[in-house]
Amino acid sequence: SNQICACQVCGLIFHKPKLLTRHIKKMHDKIKKYLCRFCPKGFNDKFDLKRHTRIHTGIKPFKCHNCGKGFSQRCSLEAHERKVHSQEVRFEPKQRRDKMHICEECGSTTKDPDMHYFHIKQNHPNSSLLSK
Repeated sequence: SNQICACQVCGLIFHKPKLLTRHIKKMHDKIKKYLCRFCPKGFNDKFDLKRHTRIHTGIKPFKCHNCGKGFSQRCSLEAHERKVHSQEVRFEPKQRRDKMHICEECGSTTKDPDMHYFHIKQNHPNSSLLSK
């Protein structure tokens, strides 16, 4: 169901209506659903806010196993591994990488969601994540 659609605001072309809708929300919506607590920026996607917040907190949970350098995004780590260490990181289409739970308060990481919750409860009892 590839249907070519153009953004009425900027003319960008998309091959799926879903991608056009996401683009309009992200790029042209004036009202932002998620606001940064450190600066005036806002986002309509929760993940975009989380990624942006790491600029302010300095949290870099993705570590290079070769040199120890930290990155705020997994894709930045993978680009580093390719460029600096000539390591090709390949995933099959639709293959999911292990989900990593990251504490946005201190950068602690775990693959276990229960351990993540326990960490927040023990170390950050006033976190807004606990009230959900």
